[in-house]
Amino acid sequence: MPTSLSIVRIDARQDLGLLAIEDLRRRLSPEGDIVSERGRQLTLRVFGKELTPAEVVRKICDDVKETGDTALLHYCEALDGKRHSLQDLRVPKTLLEQAHQEAAPEYLRAIRRIRENILGFQSAILHQNVTYRPSHGIALQQRYLPLSRIGICVPGGAAAYPSTVLMTAVPAQAAGVEQIVVVAPPTPLGAYNQDVLAACHELGIQEVYAVGGAQAVAALAYGTKTIPGVDKIVGPGNLFVALAKKHVYGTVDIDSIAGPSEVVVLADQTTDVEFAASDMLAQAEHSPGSSIFITWMEACMDQVHAALERQVTKLERSKLTIDALQSFGAMILARDEDHACQLVNSLAPEHLHIATSSPRELLPKIRNSGATFLGPFSPVALGDYAAGPSHVLPTGGTARWASGLSANDFLRAGSVIEYSEEALAQIASEIELIADKEGLTAHRNSISIRVSKTK
Repeated sequence: MPTSLSIVRIDARQDLGLLAIEDLRRRLSPEGDIVSERGRQLTLRVFGKELTPAEVVRKICDDVKETGDTALLHYCEALDGKRHSLQDLRVPKTLLEQAHQEAAPEYLRAIRRIRENILGFQSAILHQNVTYRPSHGIALQQRYLPLSRIGICVPGGAAAYPSTVLMTAVPAQAAGVEQIVVVAPPTPLGAYNQDVLAACHELGIQEVYAVGGAQAVAALAYGTKTIPGVDKIVGPGNLFVALAKKHVYGTVDIDSIAGPSEVVVLADQTTDVEFAASDMLAQAEHSPGSSIFITWMEACMDQVHAALERQVTKLERSKLTIDALQSFGAMILARDEDHACQLVNSLAPEHLHIATSSPRELLPKIRNSGATFLGPFSPVALGDYAAGPSHVLPTGGTARWASGLSANDFLRAGSVIEYSEEALAQIASEIELIADKEGLTAHRNSISIRVSKTK
């Protein structure tokens, strides 16, 4: 039976509509406090007062930095209800091996095929060392070295995510990272999930820890006796994970400060409304997840709304999906095609599906999106699971300046400068002049002392 689904409709042809879009952007930004009621109640129980998410994260990170494993064990029990010993924090290799042995053959075949897709694309875009020789006696090099050790956050609260392991670990492997650490909540959908463990083992990841949330991020950043620190932390999570990554940035690198998953579907009169509805529902079922439909065809909005009502009742996470659509979804009416593209650029969504009659012709008009999907047979789930680019993408409007995760994010660039005696002499006077202007006589002297010996 169809359900009564109420999604905000915004007429972007009017000034009030533009204000509504701006409000939507604000609520979905990394600064928003989108947290579940369960999370709010848990904060009250554990800390004895209603702290903001940022205050909770600061407290957890400071405790882990100060007391290490002791804080980890405390928060595992207080927040996840799991009483650990130190030995329990690391998932035994035997469990990884067992999960792999018991995995269905077709599942492992899928993991292998997807790994090849990701590895092929990520290897193709990998930065290569460059040597530039502008003149005789000068060699300038840009070289790229893989990070030594990285940490991956894998969610495990509402669903299991072996795809996260693939979309983060394989790009790191393409870059040449040797030590990859996975942290996941101590839940049946997290660190104890057989599919997640089998995927880790298939990819050669042997270091998996049953700890999640802000405490896992802090452990990876600061290191404890049980969990050695890493150089970079990547992977999705809830608001507390995102804020923890923000808090530890500078001690380690991070991929992004991600908010709820998002999709914008750009449609015209040729769009298959059932396809469009399915893409919107696929993001909303993350709950929170934002699904926005933009068109300049008012009749199309009605048709997609009807398709949403038909499809949503068939989903396992139907109630959560409806909640997300009603809280963070919108159907936006633009003036025309160009105006619709302007609205997309303003929203700068994580995922954009151009489902119009000529999607490639619209692509040049789109500057801001994390990943763009063209045509009826390129659904967002294709990118989520198998295509090759990572599904770790900028959210909350940050696609205006941020990029999705790739193998190149696991490389550290460094320059190498080599001049001959003659080449240094040819540029020495310019360096000495600038050094004098800045009053840095030691800088000047480090040049002059060399040049004087050649005269």
